Amino acid sequence: MATGRGPLTVYYDGACPRCVRDRARYERLAGEHAADTCWVDISGRDDELRRRGIDPHAALRELHVADTDGRVHRELDAYIVLMARTPRLRPLAWLIGLPVIRPLLSWLYRTAVLHRLRASGRL
Repeated sequence: MATGRGPLTVYYDGACPRCVRDRARYERLAGEHAADTCWVDISGRDDELRRRGIDPHAALRELHVADTDGRVHRELDAYIVLMARTPRLRPLAWLIGLPVIRPLLSWLYRTAVLHRLRASGRL
């Protein structure tokens, strides 16, 4: 997984209040490293996402991060790439990548996102 120093592009759901708060929290924790991250709101960008090789429906359900090599990481892999760039979050990136923890977190993440999308009428 690439965690180099070039810029990352994060595709996030800007219509999701929690996602917007999570972005702000990340930027606060990242400090000076926040400038290395370009945030792209996926709302209304289906064609752009498809050109990038991202299914717009999957983008609603999973965070997507394009690394410095242009590879797109999804769901927990995306979070790990993003967090590994920030010294304060690096231990958490390591923790969520552990084989014992990762499957449970992945299930919890998918369940919470589906619940959010259903509750908002967006699924």
